Amino acid sequence: MTDRKLMLITGASAGIGAEFARQYAALGWDLALTARRADRLDLLARELEDKHEIATIVIAQDLAKATSVDTILKEIKAAGRQVDGVVNNAGYGLPGTFFNTKWKDQAAFLRVLYTAPIELTHKVLPGMAERGFGRIINVASLAGFTPGSNGHTLYASVKSGMIKFSESIHAEAAAAGHEDIHCTALCPGFTWSEFHDVNGTRDKTNEMPEWMWMESAPVVEAGIEACDAGRPVVVPGAVNKGLATLSKLLPDPLARMVVAGQSKRFRNTD
Repeated sequence: MTDRKLMLITGASAGIGAEFARQYAALGWDLALTARRADRLDLLARELEDKHEIATIVIAQDLAKATSVDTILKEIKAAGRQVDGVVNNAGYGLPGTFFNTKWKDQAAFLRVLYTAPIELTHKVLPGMAERGFGRIINVASLAGFTPGSNGHTLYASVKSGMIKFSESIHAEAAAAGHEDIHCTALCPGFTWSEFHDVNGTRDKTNEMPEWMWMESAPVVEAGIEACDAGRPVVVPGAVNKGLATLSKLLPDPLARMVVAGQSKRFRNTD
């Protein structure tokens, strides 16, 4: 039996999720890694076990399935472990508009990016409260501060919801006296990963200036630091902080006009 804490990371096979795994492993956490691609998870798990002498649990699971959260938690329990921290990172962008996409695709999107993270948080919180410790990082987005755009219809609304959800969990934990249970919404802007390849917007985003982009390592570092410090929302990077502030200061009609004019640069409406 180990006294190391266990961090569960969803969407851990690449990008920000894999970087969270690397940084938490370096901090001495054991890891439960879940995503759809078992081969990538296995490679990452072996890398981190060898480098940091930690233990890993690999769980291949599609969060779009209604039973996915229970399956993940059952496998962790069967391994004799408990969840001390969660990074709700799994996600993607759904190209197209509400007019030209199928409801089953929108429903799966809502499940993966909103319902499953909330369900997972709900089901691990009682154990965290009993033990008096917990770390929850919900990977939201800078898009959660801006008006909705033409295309990728539910993305901004879901990310906005994750910010508000994180703030509420933070407030409820504090009000209940759980001083060492922290919940943080991490709100990155454009980050180098496979995200834009998967949603078919790489050609568009490649035309954007370099100064708008961040590497995943400083994004993840900002999220971990903010969660440990008990800050409910963090926007990594000076540029992103400026854009988040600007979105709050602009009058709503002007903000909608700006997003409408710029969305074609990073949204696929086909």
